[in-house]
Amino acid sequence: MSSIIFHIEDHIAFISFNRPDKLNAFNKEMALLFQHYLDEASSLKEVRCLYITGKGKGFSAGQDLAEVADPNGSGMAEILSEQYNPIIKKIRNIPKPVIAAVNGVAAGAGANIALACDIVIANSSASFIQAFSKIGLIPDSGGTYTLPRLVGLQRASALMMLGDKISAHEAYQMGMLYKVFDNENFEGESIGIANTLASMPTKALAYIKHALNHSYSNSLEDQLALEDDFQQKAADTNDFKEGVRAFLEKRVPIFKGE
Repeated sequence: MSSIIFHIEDHIAFISFNRPDKLNAFNKEMALLFQHYLDEASSLKEVRCLYITGKGKGFSAGQDLAEVADPNGSGMAEILSEQYNPIIKKIRNIPKPVIAAVNGVAAGAGANIALACDIVIANSSASFIQAFSKIGLIPDSGGTYTLPRLVGLQRASALMMLGDKISAHEAYQMGMLYKVFDNENFEGESIGIANTLASMPTKALAYIKHALNHSYSNSLEDQLALEDDFQQKAADTNDFKEGVRAFLEKRVPIFKGE
């Protein structure tokens, strides 16, 4: 049984973590396979949105500690440099929107992979925990970069040092999530958001994503210059021309991601 299930439907690449008996904890095979499917979804023109979720009761419990404890297994430096750091970089640099559909516990690296995505959606049973301090580690997978930008320094410090488990609704109130849905409606509502993104002007969405990436470190002047550059590129796309035509003709635009 593959640790990742991948399929494409209606221009959406569905990537599902598939170690439900381990709450989708990552081992090396799963991490490398995840990278492979992220690359595949990024390269395929037919894919206009990525949807990442977990099978079973969890999104991902983070690193499989049995692998870390194996004296013949990968060391921590290798795990970060070859597994988690490339995953975070790929998610942030894919020129397409990436949705994290958090269907249960998201802990450790699992939580920070979710928070690296462009839009984070959770069901009402989901929970988030920066579990690292519980075993004497620091947050990785971009957590010390992403979380304080979402919830502020004080909350990020407390969540990381205390390792508190917070509910999806608490995470929403803190600004970590876009929306929370009841369990019964979660799949339909979250896939509905993916369908909306997959029907939108893909290149414009990519420029938005890249502009937001740069906004973390740019000055205002630099960011204005970047917006000028990306706006000119967006204005050269066929989707922009279609959007203007549809507006003038008072109809719904049909975007093709071109």
